[in-house]
Amino acid sequence: MVQPIILLVDREEPCDEDSGIAVAALASVNALLANPGHPYWRPWAEGAFAKSVRRADAKMFAKVAAEFPDHSVAELGSARALAFAPMPADSLPKRLAKLQVSGTTLPPGKPMELTPVHIALNDGLGMSTGKAAAQGAHALFAWVLEGKPADLAAWRAAGCQLSVQRLDSKAFKKLSRSAQGPLIHDAGRTEIVPGSATAFVRVG
Repeated sequence: MVQPIILLVDREEPCDEDSGIAVAALASVNALLANPGHPYWRPWAEGAFAKSVRRADAKMFAKVAAEFPDHSVAELGSARALAFAPMPADSLPKRLAKLQVSGTTLPPGKPMELTPVHIALNDGLGMSTGKAAAQGAHALFAWVLEGKPADLAAWRAAGCQLSVQRLDSKAFKKLSRSAQGPLIHDAGRTEIVPGSATAFVRVG
């Protein structure tokens, strides 16, 4: 089971990388909040929690949105992403399966202004945009499932504001001790060493 997330990577005016990472995480969670009764959420969440962040240019992004009306979308400035409920990894619709996963890159931008709820990323790992987006989405989703209900309610009431904070490995390790959600460790199938700590959510 995998949750597909489609990240808009505009060829002419791409959003900055951290906004893209944040919006992918928001789209992932929006899919759950929009349809919490979907039968695949529970078996997926109890398994490997796999997410697949795929990229699409503006034309393809619009085609995917039109072809699959059951998607959930997220916007953060010029950054946009859409996501679906989990589905069997070996039977993705052809349109989604053809979208590229590897090589997803967005240009760096200025550090984001931190929101009360934000994703902390282990910047020392050198993750690509797509990898960091998937890990950030893991962290936010896990926080929604396992964090304090009062924090989640306050976040939703405030409009689900979200930002990304990049930390060097030393600062990441130190601050992870006060994470408000689970500390995400990567399975190591791509890019980084198995078991690497990648992301967590901070509140406040």
